[in-house]
Amino acid sequence: MKTFTATPADIEKKWILIDAEGVVLGRLASIVASLLRGKHKPTFTPHMDMGDNVIVINADKIQMTGNKREDKRYYWHTGYPGGIKFRTARQVLEGAHPERVVSKAVERMITRNSLGRQQMTHLRVYAGAEHPHEAQLPLVMDLKALNPKNTRSA
Repeated sequence: MKTFTATPADIEKKWILIDAEGVVLGRLASIVASLLRGKHKPTFTPHMDMGDNVIVINADKIQMTGNKREDKRYYWHTGYPGGIKFRTARQVLEGAHPERVVSKAVERMITRNSLGRQQMTHLRVYAGAEHPHEAQLPLVMDLKALNPKNTRSA
């Protein structure tokens, strides 16, 4: 038998819609990263962009376990000496761009190379329930029904 290697002609991309309301952040991010890579497909080829397009809505209603909302920090550096700054997860979620929490969590689970950057372009995260991708007829994936540990009640 020969090992199957997918070619660009073999790749079929679907659109998947995920509602993040009440879902634990890490569990959501790991499932989304797997969908973006294409590891759920039987024809998975590691060096090809085989993943699906993923739409995440209600990113501002994501849940975190433990004290992560207050303790988790997102760092950046201004470029000046002593210019390290941070925001807590609560500050980011209550700020102008709460969807960045989900996109950063997924980004850190994807490989850090040109293929990973290409796969990250297929992720769309929206803070509210509205999204402009109805024309693509996305399949709805219910993460809450997959595993009871995926959800957390406030």
